[in-house]
Amino acid sequence: MIITVQTPITCIEIDLEKPTPSASGKTLVVASTRGNAVTTAEVDGKPVTIGLNAYIKP
Repeated sequence: MIITVQTPITCIEIDLEKPTPSASGKTLVVASTRGNAVTTAEVDGKPVTIGLNAYIKP
């Protein structure tokens, strides 16, 4: 995952993967941080944490 901070906009880049079933089996995950990820982006001097899931319907 690549974070680019261009105040006030932050761009998040994440690689798309081969679709795999989600934990519930209702969707196919194509990108994920696999939980929360602390980034280099900061707000008020504190790091921003991102939890990201991108999916498609089967």
